[in-house]
Amino acid sequence: MPYQAEISRRNPTCFLCLLDQSGSMQSVLDPTNMTALDLPKVIDGILYTHEAEGKTASQELSEKINDFLYSLANNCAQEEGIRDYFYVGVIGYNHSVAPAFIGDLAGKKLVPISELAEKTYHIEERTTDEGEIYKYPIWFLPVAEGDQTRMCEALQLAHSIIENWLQEHPNCYPPIVINITDGRATDGDPTIPAQSLKDLSSSDGNVLLFNCHLAKKKGNEILFPDTKRNLPDDLARTLFEMSSQFPAEMRNYAEILKYNLSENSRGFVYNAKVDTVIDLLDIGTQTENSCLPR
Repeated sequence: MPYQAEISRRNPTCFLCLLDQSGSMQSVLDPTNMTALDLPKVIDGILYTHEAEGKTASQELSEKINDFLYSLANNCAQEEGIRDYFYVGVIGYNHSVAPAFIGDLAGKKLVPISELAEKTYHIEERTTDEGEIYKYPIWFLPVAEGDQTRMCEALQLAHSIIENWLQEHPNCYPPIVINITDGRATDGDPTIPAQSLKDLSSSDGNVLLFNCHLAKKKGNEILFPDTKRNLPDDLARTLFEMSSQFPAEMRNYAEILKYNLSENSRGFVYNAKVDTVIDLLDIGTQTENSCLPR
């Protein structure tokens, strides 16, 4: 049976996030106080006639993914320190493709989780709604620029990173790649490099690629479909084709989170809210034999 390998210090796996950082990520997710622009502007082929107050998609995602990395590091912590169950990376793509980490980790494509925890770029003090102060570590900042979305190139870089990883860890739990975008690739057909990435494997199974399309406008979310039959457009069908089916343990955990999945459900969400993105990240790091606490 695939997807059964233990995740431990002796046999870690890796988690790689591909993050759309194109200009369209300037869009405000939950707009308030809409104000008409004097002159409409076009970003990534989309006409914008108003501006709004609120956090942009890039701001929301950078906060949530930084939070997720912090939680992942905490889950790997034991009395003697953080155990390297995971190696992690974040790749940003717009008109170029590059590692998103800044500070001491700048330029690094993949780092052990202990190194990530040691080398934060900055730690902010924030306050909860209840007035409690907490520390918020930052490893990368929001970026939203350019009129290109070089998703194919990002998938090709992911292939190179994962291929090298598998040479050193041939028996690992298969690496997990999550691609988060709000639009289409501008550099070709992403299903081709996506399939090449999914064809990579360890002795425990093929690489898992999950995809999240971020909502630009209000509408129904499409959550973990098992067929492309009723998907609304070509973009949704493309991202569905790119996505892997969930292994059983991930399906089981998704059901704990109250998602209704079938055996053929894929790691794909469309028109997703930010909280759904975080659920996908959480589901994507649940495995049968992980040393991580639930």
